[in-house]
Parts: sequence; structure tokens; C-alpha cells
Amino acid sequence: MKRPAKYVFITGGVLSSLGKGITTASLGALFKFNYLKVTAVKLDPYLNVDAGTMNPFQHGEVFVTDDGAETDLDLGHYERFMGVRLGAKNNVTAGKIYESVITRERRGDYLGATVQTVPHVIEEIKSRITALEDGLDIILVEVGGTVGDIESQPFLEAIRQMALQRRGDTVFLHLTLVPFLGTVEELKTKPSQHSVQELRRIGIQPDLIVARSSIRISDAAREKIALFSNVDPACVISLPDVRTIYEVPLLLRAEGVDKILLQRLGLRKPAGQAGASLVERWERLARTLTSAKDTVEIAVVGKYIKLHDAYKSVVESLHHAAAANGRKLELKWIDSEKLREATLRESFAGVSGILVPGGFGERGIEGKVLAAAYARLKKIPYFGICLGLQIAVIEFARNVLGLDGAGSTEFTARSRHPVIDLMEAQKAKKKLGGTMRLGAFTCNLKSDSLARRVYGRPRIVERHRHRYEVHSGYVQKLEKAGLSASGLDQATGLVEIVEIKDHPFFMGVQFHPEFLSTPLSPHPVFKAFVAAAISMKPSA
Repeated sequence: MKRPAKYVFITGGVLSSLGKGITTASLGALFKFNYLKVTAVKLDPYLNVDAGTMNPFQHGEVFVTDDGAETDLDLGHYERFMGVRLGAKNNVTAGKIYESVITRERRGDYLGATVQTVPHVIEEIKSRITALEDGLDIILVEVGGTVGDIESQPFLEAIRQMALQRRGDTVFLHLTLVPFLGTVEELKTKPSQHSVQELRRIGIQPDLIVARSSIRISDAAREKIALFSNVDPACVISLPDVRTIYEVPLLLRAEGVDKILLQRLGLRKPAGQAGASLVERWERLARTLTSAKDTVEIAVVGKYIKLHDAYKSVVESLHHAAAANGRKLELKWIDSEKLREATLRESFAGVSGILVPGGFGERGIEGKVLAAAYARLKKIPYFGICLGLQIAVIEFARNVLGLDGAGSTEFTARSRHPVIDLMEAQKAKKKLGGTMRLGAFTCNLKSDSLARRVYGRPRIVERHRHRYEVHSGYVQKLEKAGLSASGLDQATGLVEIVEIKDHPFFMGVQFHPEFLSTPLSPHPVFKAFVAAAISMKPSA
């Protein structure tokens, strides 16, 4: 029998990209500070079934869970801040809801009823939210989009109804913008007032208002927002810009948000639990990320660099690793489309490590190959993720094995030497969505390898998202020439990790280790890569 949980519903107003995901994740961290069992669900209004087919320039990173769900990047924030593992159930899209309702209608589940938004769509949304309840104290529910959007109305109606049905077990938190106008040196509360009015118009009265601004809001602005929003001034929370997102939980705690929420929901910290250890670890992390005297500069060579959110988990993992090594991270973004052999030295001047992240399609590939060659020849620590592994293999095959035209069938269907090829299981796939090799798979590590030393164990489980693999027909040749296949998939024998032994750090992984790194438990490969970069003199 499911034990009822308490709910915090998080909505946003005025405009998007205010930081609802970070705020939701930070609330989860606060509940973790109080030793409560918490999870989060993201309600996305778009009609895509999942985020898997979305353009990175529009949507940012696709975050992958253990069960193979391709989700919104905010689930990455949830996992990192809360130290929990999430799955497909934690990301509910309008596409999933309508797909389920129509499937049930075709099957006759509604017994001939006229299928409508109310009640059928709304009830489907509510059932998806409550499906997570078992064994939890708190469920955080973030509603994507902005109040007033047509797309989000069914989700807002669903949480409105839940609040009526679960009186005393729900809290509404509304994130809104309080812009500071430099011309008059004044904080403007009118956008927040209008946003709350729109929320109240549809039947939702916020219990807390988190006011996002470039500066800390004044007491006068707090009082004004409270008066026109019908909330207590103590429940208007100032959330100014911070130097690192990992300061947000500490800032909200200083504002008393956890105490307010626990009181409103009738919860308390479990007896016998000391509350300082997690908080102290977060404080040390934030200090290192913002105040460490020494830095380490890493180059990220990608083709989606105009939108850094496309590499969100990679960047956060680098921050985690840098902090674990007592350093502050400096990133150098390099557009692989613009990288040329003549500009390599200039492009990588000052960097101590080169990372090539994942991606799809032919654009920018040759620039990445040049970056891998530069790292190999100049003995600069190299870390290739997914496509980054494939790039390392292509470069090595061309320049060490002398296989002219070596490449991937993803880019050149009739490559003379297809060292990277489509997996056999993928060749029969007709649909793009949800058909890649997705989720957690087990990999065996060779005993005498860098990978084994880094992980400290013979077997690992990592998350995947790809269609192409190292062609098995070339593995023996690559190994004889010095590119070792040090990690192999336990079930299929597919190459999961490659490395070069006579190099300070040269490793490519077919999986996505960035999805398993957290601020308090950095991923071992990222940590080792950054440590290797620190030990090197910056590239001249």
C-alpha cells in the first residue's frame, strides 16, 4: 500500500530560463539536508513524447537515466543536487499524456465516454504524479513553461485539483522575475504582481514566491510583492544571481525556506539525525568553486557551443572534478567547425586538457579529429565522450595505422575504412525516437589498464546514448598499434573504452559518465582527467 507523500508544486512566471530547475533541485537538497526522502518530477508541456529527438540548439542537453529514458536536462540537476537516481516516470510530457489517453480510447478503456481534457487528460496527469509516492516524504513537481502559456494549462489544472484533494499536503512555490532597472536604480515588482495574478486567476494561490533578480531584493520590494500577492512577507524569498549554482541551496536555507516548507507540510527532521554534515560539505564545495586560488583550464571542443546547455552535464562534471582537486575551473570553448590545423597552437594555448564531448552528424567532425591528434602528439590530457571516443579511433586509424579515409558510416556511408560503424541491432530501426542504445550497461575493465586504476574495480555500470560503435574488425589492428580497448561491454564484447598507455592521460569512453557525476561525488574519470591536466604545464 502506497504511503501518501507531501507535494511542493513549482511554477514559473514572467519569462522562461529563470532557473526553475535549479530551484527545484535546490529544494530537494534542502530536504536532503533534513534527512527526508525526496524525489522530483518534471512536467513538460511540449508534445514530444520525450526529449530524444530535440535539437540541442533549441532544447539543450538530453539527460539519460538508468532505465534508458531520454529526458529534460533538469532531471540532471535533480539527480546531482539530491543524490538520487531517477527514471522515465520522473519526466512527464504532454506527448506522453496524450499518447496514453488516445491509446486507452482506441482500446475502449473509457467505455464509450466522450474523451475530453477534463477529466481524462487531467486524471492521466495526476496519476503520473502520484505514481511516484511509495516510500517518499516529499515529491517536488516542476511545471515547465511559464504561467499563461496555452500548453501548460492542463498541468496547472491538474495540480490545482491535487491541492484541493490533498489539503494540508501541498505547497505552491512560484518563481518570478523582479528586474532591476539601472536607469532608475530601482527593482520593479510589477511583472511579479501580474504573474501571480495570472496564477490566481486559474485558481492557484502561491504559498511562497521566489523572487529572481540580479541583486538581493529590498525589504520594500518584498513587502510590496507580499501585499499584492496575498502572501506573508517572510514567504517572499530573495534569490539573486550567484557565482555558482551550488550556492543556491545554501542561499535558500539562509532565507529559511526549509523551515517554512517543513512547517507548512507538517514535517520534521527524523529523530536522531545530525544535520550539519551535508550542509558543511556543500559549503566547502561552494567555497572551492568560487574562491580557490588555483585554476585549471580545460578546452571543450564541440559544435553546439553557442548553447552551453547542450553540454550541461559535462560542464558540471568538470566543475565537480576541479573542486575535488582543489581547483577552480576555467573553460575554453572551441568551435570544432572553425578549427584548422594552422590555428591549433593558438586555439589550445594555455589549456591543460582537451575534452571532446558527444554529438551527432558530420558537421564539425574534422575539427574534432584535429583536436584529438593535437592532444595525442603534444601529450595533452585527452578525454573523449561517446563521439569523442569515436573521434579518437578515427584519428588513430588515419594517422598511426595509415588507413587513409578511415571514418564512420554515420558521416560517410561508403567509407574505405569504416572503423566506426552502425551497430547491427540498429540497422533494422526505422524510428528515431527512443531507439538508440539507451540506459545503463555493464562494462568489464582490463586488469592492467588506466581505466581499471581510475575506477578501482573490475566491472562498472555506465549510461549510454548512441547508435555507432567501434568496428570489431579493426580492434586487433588498433591494439597492436597502441590504442588499447581497455573496457568491453559484458554482454556483447563491444568496445566501451580506449586508451593510450604512453601518454599522460588519453582515454575515450563510449558511454556518458557525466550523467553519474554529482557535486559531492565526482565521477572518477572526470576526477582523474582533471588531476592529469593539473599535473601538466599549460599548452604553449
